[in-house]
Parts: sequence; structure tokens; C-alpha cells
Amino acid sequence: MKNLVFVAALALIPALAAVLSVNKRWIGWTFYMMIAGLCLYEETSINFLSYPFYKGTALGMEISLLHLMALAVILALGLRGKWQSPLPEGGIRLYALFFLLCLPGLRNADSVLMGWLEIWKLMMLFVFWHAVYGYLVATQDAKTVVMALALLIIANTLKIIQQHYAFMWTQGLFSHKNTMAMAMNLIGPIFLAGYLQYGLRNRLGLTCAVAFAGAGLCTMWSYSRGAIAMLPLGYGTAVLCSLPGARRALSTTCIRLAPLGLAGVVGLCAIWPHLVERFQGAPEESKFTRIFLAHCAWEMMKAHPWAGVGVNNWSLNLDPEHPYHEIVEEKLEVDRNFTGIVETAYLLTGAECGFPGLAAMVLWFLWHWVACLKAAWRLRGTRWHFIAAGLSGGLMVSYLQTVLEWVLRQRQTMFLLMLCFGLVAWLRTLRREKELAA
Repeated sequence: MKNLVFVAALALIPALAAVLSVNKRWIGWTFYMMIAGLCLYEETSINFLSYPFYKGTALGMEISLLHLMALAVILALGLRGKWQSPLPEGGIRLYALFFLLCLPGLRNADSVLMGWLEIWKLMMLFVFWHAVYGYLVATQDAKTVVMALALLIIANTLKIIQQHYAFMWTQGLFSHKNTMAMAMNLIGPIFLAGYLQYGLRNRLGLTCAVAFAGAGLCTMWSYSRGAIAMLPLGYGTAVLCSLPGARRALSTTCIRLAPLGLAGVVGLCAIWPHLVERFQGAPEESKFTRIFLAHCAWEMMKAHPWAGVGVNNWSLNLDPEHPYHEIVEEKLEVDRNFTGIVETAYLLTGAECGFPGLAAMVLWFLWHWVACLKAAWRLRGTRWHFIAAGLSGGLMVSYLQTVLEWVLRQRQTMFLLMLCFGLVAWLRTLRREKELAA
């Protein structure tokens, strides 16, 4: 049944693209549904090679409705004469470098099949990025992206409220509460910056205010220690990048911040006992597990510094036939069986891809953050300045939280990250156009 559904859907993509190419608005609606489809990512995915109980960054060879719609958008734009080169700007070239540096580790992999699952995921991310960047460059329609992300946050907030009052695990529409909290911290600052720029005087400003409130609520009710600790830094950076130069506009910004500060204090007082319990009640065993697995990652990096043990092969290298677990047990003088994933995406990438792969990923991350900061400075006073201002905070805290958690390499989080990188790449084209006009 999965094969039949996939073949039928894939066969309809060229016809769908031909229909969409007739009208630019139809492409916009499809693009909107593609991003909003993150709300139903699990429900609209077909997994051909499924390993749901494997502890890795990819659990199967997924084909999602999101992938198919991204392909339809790319083909429709191409039929309208808006083809993009495969590597049109610096950020995606760094991603291509990271992708290529993931491949040599497959020769050391215990399971090439598990490695292929991650390679497939990276290829689908490349297609998704091209759909985002190509659509924005062709149409300049960033409002569709903002509205689709707002829908994602609002739907997630409603799900969180339901789970919270039903005493369920508050993970929203995501696979884990930490994944959800990082996603909200990544895109939430965009809407704070949008509210500060537009206030409540139009629909865009009102939407930004509602989405910002929802993102903050989701993060706090996730009770994710890392995300809650990063929340003030992310939103504070967005506020700083949003501050305009004119004195009158600056006073307006301060007035708009006042009710947010009051609401934040009231909300913090309401959940303060639970936060204190969450931070003070952190089990010592969790801390030791993180330390143990970090040592295991370091041993893998020392054993395979150039290529790593193979993408998505981390868990297989904790099996008894490999020495890393035993070496760390002797070093730390313990005798325990730890089987989780190392709680930092940087060490995980270093272990699976070696030092070159880790360096490429860090460079890829930093390039987009620096580009976003530059865009936030040079686009002041323009319509989409708030996107650059918000992403400056969202990207920064996601990178910092990744020091403590590995969830940035999960599927939904990576798609949101690639969406943000597509936005940054498009904002750079606006910056260059503004410089040329000047």
C-alpha cells in the first residue's frame, strides 16, 4: 500500500507542477501548505525502511507530503522560467561541503544502510531549501512564510494546552518536548520582532503577537531546562536587533514592550514552583550519563579523526564489539551500560563525521548567523526587517542549546532550520538590492 501511494503521488507531481505554473497564486497556496504541513509531518510521511526503535538521527527512509510539495513548487517555478542554479549562494555551498564530508565515514560504518537513511534525509533537506529559496526569490512573498509559521505555532499551542490540562507529555506536534521547545525558540523571536515593528495596528502585527505568546507558552510548558534557560537570551537578542535608530520609534518600541514584560512576570510567577522543581530535581544520573556519552564521543573522534564512525551509526558503536564503551568505563571507573545518544549535536557530528565534518557544520551554522546579523543591520526601516532581527536571536539560542542537546539534528527541527536558512539567503538578496539602489 505504501508503494502504491508513493508511486501514485510521485506520478502526479509533474501534472501538479504544470497546473501550478499557470497561476503564481496557486504556487503560493501550495508553498503555504508545504510549510504548514510541518503540523502533520508524522501523519503525512511514508517510511520505506523503518527502524522506529533505533537510537539515531534517522529512523527510516522517509517520503513526506512536504517533500513532494517542495518538488512540485520547484518544478512549477521552473516552468515559469524561474530555475535556480543548484548552489546559488554561500550558505548552501557550505551545506554541500558538509554533505560531502559525511560520505567518507560510510567506509567505517557498521551499517551502510543506517548511514544511507541519514544521507537520504540530508538530500530531502536540500530539496526543501531550494523550494523555500526559489519561491522567495521568484515572488518576494515572505508574508506566506510568516503566516504559515504562525499557523504552526498556534496549532502547536492548542495541542500543548490540551496535553497540559490532560496531564500528558507536553510535546505538541513534535516527536519530543525538547524538540518542540527548540523549534519554538528558533522561530518564536521572529514574531516578537514582528510585533515590535508593527504593533497591533494591522493583521500582520496581530498575528505576530498571538504567535509570539504561543511560542513562549509552549517553551515554558515544555519544562525543557535547556530551552527555558535560552529563552531570555533569544528574545532579548531579537529585541536588541529590533531597536530602531529614531527616538520616536524607539519610544514606541518601549511602550510595546511594557505589557509583554508585565505578562511575562505574571506568567513566570504562576509556574515558578514547577520550574524550581524541574531544575532542582534534575537527577544526578542524567548528568553522569551525559558525561559518559561525551567521553565515548571523544574516543570515537580520536579513533577516526578524519571520517568518523559513519553517519547515523553512533548507537552501533556502543555495542560490545567496539572498545569505546569499555575504554570510558575504565577511565571513569564505572561499570554501567549506557545506550543513549550523546547530548550535544556537535560531539555527535564529530563522532560520526570526524573533525572535518564537524568543522563544516559549525562553519555552515556560523555563516548564516553572521549573514543574519548583517541583514538585520542593513534592512532597518524595511518591511521584512523583523525576520532578520528575530532569526538573529533564534539561530543563536538554537546553536547554544545544541551544546546541551542533540535535537537540532532531528527531522522536524532540521526542516525548520533549513527554512530559516532559506529565509536568510533571501534576506541577503534584499540587502544587495538595497545597496545597488543606493
